[in-house]
Amino acid sequence: MVDRVACQDATAQMAVLQFMTSGMPKVSVPTTIHCDHLICAEKGAECDLAKAKEENREVYEFLRGASQKYGMGFWKPGSGIIHQIVLENYAFPGGLMIGTDSHTPNAGGLGMVACGVGGADAVDAMVGLPWEVLCPKVIGIQLTGQLRGFASPKDVIMHILGKLTTAGGTDCVLEYFGEGCESLSATGMATICNMGAELGATCSVFPYTESMARYLRATNRAFITNIASSPSLQSGLLAADPKVLQRPRRYYDKVLRVDLSKVEPAAVGPYTPDRHSVLGRRGLGQLLKDNPKIPQKVSFGLIGSCTNSSYEDMTRVADLIHQAHSAGIKPAAPLAVSPGSEQIRATLERDGILDRMSLMGNATHLANACGPCIGKWKRNDGTKKEEYNTIVTSFNRNFRARNDGNPNTQGFLASPETVALLSITGRLDFDPAKDQLTTPDGAPFCFRPPVGAELPPGGFAKSAESGYLPPPSDREHLRVDIDPKSDRIQELQPFDAWDGQDFADCPVLIKIKGKCTTDHISPAGVWLKFRGHLQNISQNLLRGGVNCVSGKANTAKNQFTGEWGETQSVAHDYKQRNVRWVIIGDTNYGEGSSREHAALEPRYLGCAAVIAKSFARIHATNLRKQGILALQLVNPADYEKLSPDARIHIRGLAALEPGKPVTIEAHTPNSAAPVIVQASHGMNEQQIGWFKAGSCLNYIKAQLKQRA
Repeated sequence: MVDRVACQDATAQMAVLQFMTSGMPKVSVPTTIHCDHLICAEKGAECDLAKAKEENREVYEFLRGASQKYGMGFWKPGSGIIHQIVLENYAFPGGLMIGTDSHTPNAGGLGMVACGVGGADAVDAMVGLPWEVLCPKVIGIQLTGQLRGFASPKDVIMHILGKLTTAGGTDCVLEYFGEGCESLSATGMATICNMGAELGATCSVFPYTESMARYLRATNRAFITNIASSPSLQSGLLAADPKVLQRPRRYYDKVLRVDLSKVEPAAVGPYTPDRHSVLGRRGLGQLLKDNPKIPQKVSFGLIGSCTNSSYEDMTRVADLIHQAHSAGIKPAAPLAVSPGSEQIRATLERDGILDRMSLMGNATHLANACGPCIGKWKRNDGTKKEEYNTIVTSFNRNFRARNDGNPNTQGFLASPETVALLSITGRLDFDPAKDQLTTPDGAPFCFRPPVGAELPPGGFAKSAESGYLPPPSDREHLRVDIDPKSDRIQELQPFDAWDGQDFADCPVLIKIKGKCTTDHISPAGVWLKFRGHLQNISQNLLRGGVNCVSGKANTAKNQFTGEWGETQSVAHDYKQRNVRWVIIGDTNYGEGSSREHAALEPRYLGCAAVIAKSFARIHATNLRKQGILALQLVNPADYEKLSPDARIHIRGLAALEPGKPVTIEAHTPNSAAPVIVQASHGMNEQQIGWFKAGSCLNYIKAQLKQRA
């Protein structure tokens, strides 16, 4: 059983709607909801927060009311980003947590096993059922040395991404060990664990260290430190055994060694978090030469997100800004900063750090929220629609059009320090270790490596309003009402159970070419407002998926009319015809966010199966949870044999067994014989039960009914 469940507001809506159908009077494990995803960044913290509260009033009231009714803690809009709040209040060494956000592993910075899941997985735990996950392999990452110069923890995980790629951690736990761990702060380790999600990892975790103890004490949890610091826990449970440290290759499935003293400051991108380039001419400079469409000029810098919004991050950024200001250097690009929580913001204000950041002149203080990281960013810097421009962010994802909706924005991920440096200089290829600027009086100027504070010397400030609303003890009289006319919240209707027949004559909606993340399948940004309304949000299905025939995104050929149209429009037509259909995907289909809408939407519109070379872990589970077959080709080369205009027959469904492949027949017009390939369904006995019931939720309801 898990110790805790955490949900952010965009995914919590569907999780709560699913939980409500269970009939349970309250959640069975401690659960919190965090309002951080729906706040749009535009003018600044105060204005943006007020606007968000008004625009999203119905959603916030629904989540608040459901939290009160079903015994969940509620963190109001403006209180902070889910993973920073969890780190400050709930994470603890040795705990097990799941969260409806793919960056839940952030809590691994405090030694917690924390995994991102879809909403249906969270509901399993919320109703008191065991949470299951495919038994992962374990990759041991041995850290030696200490970071030097301008390098930061963000550079460590980007270095690892460059080595392992976005699929390199799929179905694996990343376990860090070695003396290098002792040199990192708790929030620095959280940054590294956070972006393990970009590797596809189940979770990432660090051994218990003294920096964790310092952080726990600073956040009023000394009692946990007293327990975790006991010799029996440190040697037996919260750190690798001595024999593992002596012979790691004998115990880990794979070992990667990283010398922290050799890690260089870098950036990754554009369009993918594993395209790694070190700073300067031999890295980003060479990238610019090889890709002339990428502008050298930095148009905007964004600092924040759940990955990098700690006190330590912000003080190091403030030091660099102060260096430039003291030399009379004026910033070349605007900068926007999002503190991770109200506690961080209040502390930064008290300690004068926000004032230091304002020295940049064109820096904007945004709300304590995700904002641009999740696509809630209304740019007002003069950048034109679809203009090629370069931005640098301290975020964790940089998929095409993710931040501002512009497919031609070249997004690069970097440490907060690097974002500040490149925003000040305005050059993507600037190397702070080698390059210099010129002051207004003509003198040369070089940056010094930034200095920050791991923790605030005066302790964390107490804000007048923490933003937390605990559930009341008396809840029986409370009601959660949903307006049937609402375009934001819609009651869920159960999906039909499997009819016992093989799927036959299913048209291919689209054959995807290349990367297809959950951002491509169910974009965020402006669509976030419909996350609680399945019918409305299904209008965005596969808007980013590139069709292998047209080479364009959001295009599909209707096999009944012969006409081309938007992918979701063709899917809606098939639904009206009562026709089940399939998607053919490429490699690592569904990487990225844990958003289960990327599975709910195709299920709602009639998808029977997704056939792909390979799947990202969370998305494959989400598909199975909603009764969609996630079929991985036994031979990935068979992808080329499957025609986008084929009719698909999936055989052997009545005899589904764990480990037994299914047969796919692809019947193509003007072809005498069908193409026959084998695919793995990847389901265990219980998951086969989900499929037969029509969804995991249907299966759970039947189980709960039997219990009663």
